[in-house]
Amino acid sequence: MKPVQRLIATGSLVLCGCGAASAHNPVFSPGPHVLFKEGIEIHSGVDRNKAGQEKEARLALELTYGLSGDWSVGVELPYAEVARSAENGSENSRGIGDMQLFSKYRFWRESSLGVQESAAVFLNAMLDNGDASANPPLGSGTTDRLLGFTYGYESLTWYRWTSIRYRRNGENSSGLRRGDNWLVDFALGYRPTMPRYLKPDTVWILELNGERARRAEWNGSAFNNIEANTGGIEWFISPGIFWTLRNFAIKAGVQLPVSSALNGDQAESDYRTRLEFEWHL
Repeated sequence: MKPVQRLIATGSLVLCGCGAASAHNPVFSPGPHVLFKEGIEIHSGVDRNKAGQEKEARLALELTYGLSGDWSVGVELPYAEVARSAENGSENSRGIGDMQLFSKYRFWRESSLGVQESAAVFLNAMLDNGDASANPPLGSGTTDRLLGFTYGYESLTWYRWTSIRYRRNGENSSGLRRGDNWLVDFALGYRPTMPRYLKPDTVWILELNGERARRAEWNGSAFNNIEANTGGIEWFISPGIFWTLRNFAIKAGVQLPVSSALNGDQAESDYRTRLEFEWHL
């Protein structure tokens, strides 16, 4: 690319990142991008998961506000539909799931010609407002917290992201506490054509997502009937796409399991899919 062309493309990238929905994050893992100051993001998404005989669909509406150019806060309002099938019949439930509050702070950013690197920390709180008594349950019955770190590298052609998250699950009214979770992610993005301001932009993404869950506990200690079939490790390969046009974006992807070491008698994941729409104001 000639120097003048690179300068124009870089300027377009900077302009897009200052208000358009072109700030890229992976599909199944967090990235370091935050909203511009006083910006508003309206975000909706659908997740569909299948593991053994259980299928789950989850619709969520998310609102995010930029407190500054490096700090954003938001709320997620989910609606869930869970279906379980078995030889003796099926069970279905639908309704409001657990609401989530979140905050992300980008503490470091460094830019050069055609390249930007940044890092952020974030904190999420999953509230206990979903119906945990439904069959199947729509909520966890606990208040959970998630703390994480993410780093991103963005150029005109290539993207790299990595993140690590720790989820601390609460204890329900019966004394049961689901095992805590560690999640680690690596992602690579590729833009096949140079970005042009006010023109559609496409980035192809490939992720490696790992999840490790500890065994559940009952009243502070392991309870054999629960412990035996909880916890374990799963790894996923996740191809996806991030398509943007001005201040509107579409993200989509599928998670495919490549390795599983679950404890006891647990259904392994068959697939997970995600479709998201973003609108920046």
